[in-house]
Amino acid sequence: MPLSPSATRETLARLGHAPKRFLGQNFLVDGNIVRKSLALAEVTAADTLIEIGPGLGTLTSALLETGAEVWAVEKDRALHAHLTAELAPRFPGRFHLMEGDAVELPLAGWTGPDGGCKVVANLPYAIATPWMDAVLSGPLPSRMVLMLQQEAAQRYLAEPGSKSFGAISIFLRSAFEVFPGHDVAAACFHPRPDVESHLLNLRLRAAPVRFPAPAKALLRACFQQRRKQLGAILRQRLPATVPWREILAAHGLDERVRAEQVPIPCWQALAAAVNP
Repeated sequence: MPLSPSATRETLARLGHAPKRFLGQNFLVDGNIVRKSLALAEVTAADTLIEIGPGLGTLTSALLETGAEVWAVEKDRALHAHLTAELAPRFPGRFHLMEGDAVELPLAGWTGPDGGCKVVANLPYAIATPWMDAVLSGPLPSRMVLMLQQEAAQRYLAEPGSKSFGAISIFLRSAFEVFPGHDVAAACFHPRPDVESHLLNLRLRAAPVRFPAPAKALLRACFQQRRKQLGAILRQRLPATVPWREILAAHGLDERVRAEQVPIPCWQALAAAVNP
């Protein structure tokens, strides 16, 4: 069972551990949200699961109790030691815990093919976007159920034409389909964060589109100057051999359009032209 608020406080006190704000240590204390996370990911005993920042092991324990194999990465040395002592002996051979930075180890050391794992995790806000970018550059999970602050979730889910729409929105939605998630109140955590959260529910597309590094750099440059007409940026950054005007025209656009107004299929076509 997930740790209750009182059990969480008692465990932290026993460990002499104060939650670290810079690591985004807001520990989940609501069992309903733990169960909702597992249900959205449709976790089974046959799954290989990835968790980021397991903390005190509330979600981790629930994942392991399904019979699944769990790979996790924890940056906090004290919490890594706690999990090693408490969970590793209970689940021998199925709990693989690494100490390190999740941006450098986005799948907690697991290696395998596209669709070979699922990610179920409460992502610290500070690393959410760089971690997501790292995941999208490697083996793609079949499912991801991610606890995120609302602001990050809105950015990932943003549609063309909105101010939140950006490069990471395009990278993510080109690889994953978005399914209904679940809003999560701040009261579900200890200590209570200043913002609300959201469970993002993602499934790998049948034909996911990846963006190589040059295409990613181009898109980021376009959105860093989002008030500028796209044609002015592309003329400066692309060789004359790239038919970007024709690509825009094929999507009903001209060079006066701004980056946030360009639909995702058009960005995919531009990326393909940059990296033929």
